[in-house]
Order: sequence, then structure tokens, then C-alpha cells
Amino acid sequence: MNRYDLLMQRVARGEPILLDGATGTEIEHRGVPQLDGAWNGGGALSHPDIVRQVHADYIDIGTDVVIANTFATHRSALRKAGVDADFDAYNRRGVELAIEARKSSGRDDVVVAGGMSHWCWVGDRPSIDELRVDATDQARIMGEAGADVLFLEMMIEIDRMLAVLDGARASGLPVWVGLTCGDEHGGGATDHGVVRLRGGEPLSDAIAALRGTRIDVVNIMHTDVAVIGACLDALAECWDGPVGAYAHSGAYVNGEWVLGSELSPDEYLQYVEAWRAKGLHIVGGCCGIGPEHIKLL
Repeated sequence: MNRYDLLMQRVARGEPILLDGATGTEIEHRGVPQLDGAWNGGGALSHPDIVRQVHADYIDIGTDVVIANTFATHRSALRKAGVDADFDAYNRRGVELAIEARKSSGRDDVVVAGGMSHWCWVGDRPSIDELRVDATDQARIMGEAGADVLFLEMMIEIDRMLAVLDGARASGLPVWVGLTCGDEHGGGATDHGVVRLRGGEPLSDAIAALRGTRIDVVNIMHTDVAVIGACLDALAECWDGPVGAYAHSGAYVNGEWVLGSELSPDEYLQYVEAWRAKGLHIVGGCCGIGPEHIKLL
């Protein structure tokens, strides 16, 4: 039985599963410069030792899953940054660095996820058909590099979520879907009692669109800590599968994450304890949530 199947057996038993924290903001905190148009996606090629060390730090803490630094390495983002010729290298190396960190740690049970998104920072967005093709290529590369599972991240629009999902599933790897609700500060997450994706569609509609797609886990991620609880309550009414949460914390101003603005580890733990009281078993962190936060979890 492979490491992913063993992880899902633990999920089925309701055991606590610890995801890693942020990679993008963490490597930025350690000095990795951003790619103009592709956020913190450049680290795998520009500063591989730092990216590998971030993964290793999370593994040494005791995380069960680490996510490759590939959230911002989809083709459309790299094209905006003028480095799309290295699309294969960014995605392949991103996964390999996480695998290298796992190997050096001696913890062969750690699951490596390839992160995928449709988020764009600048310029026009690709068409749905282009997005599907690009996601198919990205998923194939990460599968060839050795990813155990694919994490769809920051899914904010249903049609684009389904296009990325089509591409991910073409790889044959299992898929977890990460939905983002509200704005960076939690505003707009609920409208007359309806929890909504950042794009405005009801969370329940996204779940309805995922039925029959054999998704293993739904995550609420890159969502403000203050509204995760409402999202979990909404999911409980429309989704009977496993649920995870990895929230962000901090200020995002003019396209830049304000380092040092995040909750303290103790403050984040208080939120996580409230989510755990609702029955949540899979937890981690997104932007602004670093190794010290995850260590306390």
C-alpha cells in the first residue's frame, strides 16, 4: 500500500492530519524575490536550497503532507512573468524539491502534493479551454516528478475550478479541492447567510458541481481565519466527505503580503481549536502561517 493510501486510511478513521503551512510567503520571508506576474513561484529555480529547507522544516515539525511550491507556476502566470519557456522546469523541480526534503528527513510516509491554481495576478486570464490544457500539462509534469496527490488551490470560480479539475484528473493522481471564500480579510464571505466563494458563487453550488467527480477531500484554504468556521458549517450541510482547513493570516496590500502582520502561533491555535471542536481533522496553514504556527499545532 502506498503512502497516499495509508494517509487516506488515517483520514477515514478520523485521525488528526497535519498539513504544512505557507511556502510562498515563507520563502519570501527568507529572502527569495518574487517573479513579476507569478508571485513567489520562482524559488524552485532561483533559490532551490531555501525552498527545500522550508519543506524540510515542516517535515521535521511532524507534518503529514507538504505542498510543492507550484501554486504560482501555471503556464498563464509564468507567461505574464516572461518565463513560460521554463514551465516544465518550474513544476518538475518544485515537486522534486519537496521529495528531496522528504528523503533527507527519513520520513518516507510524508505525502507530497502538487499545488495547482487558476489565480492570475496581472493581465488577461486564459480562456476555459486554455486553462484546461495548461492544467493537464502541469498535472502530467508533477505526476512524472513524483507527486502523490494534486491539491487544487484558491478555487474561486466554479467553471474555472472544473477546468483545472479536468486537467488534474487526466494525470490519474488523486485530487483534493481547495476553495477560497471571501476577500483577504473575510469580507464578502457571507451574504444574507449564504457562504460564498471569492468569485461570488455560493459555496454549496461549488460542492454540487463536484459531486460525482470522486474528489477525496474538500479544503477551505487561503480564507481569513475569522470566516473558516462559517465555511465549515456550510460544508456540513452539503458535503459528507472529509474536510480540511488551512487559513491565511495577515495583510495583503498592492499585491504584496505584509510580513509580520499575521496572527501569532498562539492566536492561530485558538482558531484551529474552534475548528477542531466542529469535528475538523485535517488542518494546516496558508499565507502568513509559518513553521512556528504549525509546530504549535
